[in-house]
Amino acid sequence: MNTKTFRIKRAVRGKNGRAENRKLSSRGIQTTIMVTFTVVSVSIMLILGLTLYGRFSVLYSQSTEESTQRLMNQTCLNLEDHLVSMRRISEAIYYNVVSESDIHDQNLQREMYLIYEANKDSIVSVALYGNSGSLISAEPVAEQKEDPNVTKQDWFVQAVDKVENLHFSTPHIQNLFDDATSRYYWVISLSRAVEITENGTPQMGVLLVDMNYSTISQMLEKINENENGQYYYLCDSSGKIIYHPKQSQILSGLFSENSKKAAGYKDGVFDETFEGEHRKIVVNTVSYTGWRLVGVIPDQAFTYGMFDIRYFIVILLLLMVMILLFIGRMVSIRISGPIMKLNDSVRAYEAGEKPRIYIGGSQETQHLGYSIQKSYEQIETLMHEIVEEQNTRRKSELDALQSQINPHFLYNTLDSITWMVEDKRNDDAVFMIMQLANLLRISLSKGRTIISVGDELQHARNYMNIQKTRYKDRFSVTFEEDPAIRQYCTVKLIVQPLLENAIYYGTEGMDEDGEIRVGGRICDGDLFISVTDNGVGMTEEEVNSLLLDNGHAHKHGSGVGLVNVHNRIRLLFGRKYGLMIESEPDEGTTVTIHLPAVPYTEENRERLEKGNLLPAGDIH
Repeated sequence: MNTKTFRIKRAVRGKNGRAENRKLSSRGIQTTIMVTFTVVSVSIMLILGLTLYGRFSVLYSQSTEESTQRLMNQTCLNLEDHLVSMRRISEAIYYNVVSESDIHDQNLQREMYLIYEANKDSIVSVALYGNSGSLISAEPVAEQKEDPNVTKQDWFVQAVDKVENLHFSTPHIQNLFDDATSRYYWVISLSRAVEITENGTPQMGVLLVDMNYSTISQMLEKINENENGQYYYLCDSSGKIIYHPKQSQILSGLFSENSKKAAGYKDGVFDETFEGEHRKIVVNTVSYTGWRLVGVIPDQAFTYGMFDIRYFIVILLLLMVMILLFIGRMVSIRISGPIMKLNDSVRAYEAGEKPRIYIGGSQETQHLGYSIQKSYEQIETLMHEIVEEQNTRRKSELDALQSQINPHFLYNTLDSITWMVEDKRNDDAVFMIMQLANLLRISLSKGRTIISVGDELQHARNYMNIQKTRYKDRFSVTFEEDPAIRQYCTVKLIVQPLLENAIYYGTEGMDEDGEIRVGGRICDGDLFISVTDNGVGMTEEEVNSLLLDNGHAHKHGSGVGLVNVHNRIRLLFGRKYGLMIESEPDEGTTVTIHLPAVPYTEENRERLEKGNLLPAGDIH
């Protein structure tokens, strides 16, 4: 390795090392800043997000409980208003009708009818019974069913037992009277003990007002239109269900409710676990009745309502993270900007461009950029000198190899022409001179090393015409190349040495029937030219030693011929290309030239002459 080569390799290694260090340094600075900002930003946002979510969750839970209580208070007021109106109806019938009339007075029936007609939207029926359960009067006019066993029914028993109170029953089907329409009504019975007069004699009786249950159920259905799993139901003081949104499932045993425990709660909010699920219970008592309006808030109701809040918090956090990342990016760019610019200019230089190395930023960065610029200038100078030396040496090697081929054949041909002239074979001599002239024209090729395959094959034809004349047609030659290959590039004078081998050594000792075939084709993007003879052939060991450039003479081959051609091809195109030899003893030999398929143009020829067409790594 000469001194300049060592210097250029050391400079290139130093340049690559410094470029890699600068790349890692700039990348490390910017990455460190960005990672720091990202970690801090994400940490702050997570803490802030969890804090906000926790606070919103508490506030939402409180808001849900408060809104549930307000809704239940309003519903209780509506229920109480409805029940008060029912109580007023009962009092109007008692004080204005029953206490003022004898049970046999016709005015009793008429007054009860008038009150019923005025309130029939809210009540189903009104009935007055004696203390023995006998029906005294009823509206609307209807016949009592046979043996309804009135005295055993809860509303009658409660009225008799506690004469000073009003009593409200749980919902049931009205079953006292035969209705001509065969309709059955769900009712809530309001019963009370009253004093009646029969022929001037006072006695106890029971007044029954059957309220329309649908009025109460409609009130509660309106507040049960929730999608979050929250619901409301109504029960009496013992826990019997008056209304429930899943009342049919409860009756069929498909759903159960903790109403008995809820009936024992005071008004307020309570936590409970029922059937493995945690929930909150809001209880509110309906006046006059002892009924409990119960609101059930399962945990899913709180999480359902928090979806929008979670979405809002996530969007807010993402926006804040993006803002912080943007700020971090700006700060990192400002800090690492000069180093990044220096790195970019170095990369552009390494990519083959010729920019000025960036010199800016802090004093240290400016000094680094100045040093890199100077080192690149020195490297460029050294590389230019090395390339010039290698091109000069390469051309000298090609010229030296080329010069080994021409004299040997030229001397033999001139001897043959001299002999023909002396033998008065003027036509043969003229033919030989014409073929030699064409051969020398192509051999010279204006000093070029690269010619077209067509010219190279024409040179081979001229050579074989001369040899056939010299050897008096002792062998035949056939050219079978694909015409398409003629417009590709080749090194000149590489087929002639193969033909010379086929003549001197392939068909050696054959008096006649010697055959030589020249072929050419394109395969897989490469160019192949083959020379085949039917001569004596070679063993595998002899074939393997033919292309070894070890200075020893070969039994088969034209001295420097095959090795010369092989080295010239590899010197110009790379070690991938060259000669391939196949042979069998007594069968013949095929030598194939392997070249890259490079179209023959003036531009490609000039680039190949300079060694610039193939990647530098393939030129040896």
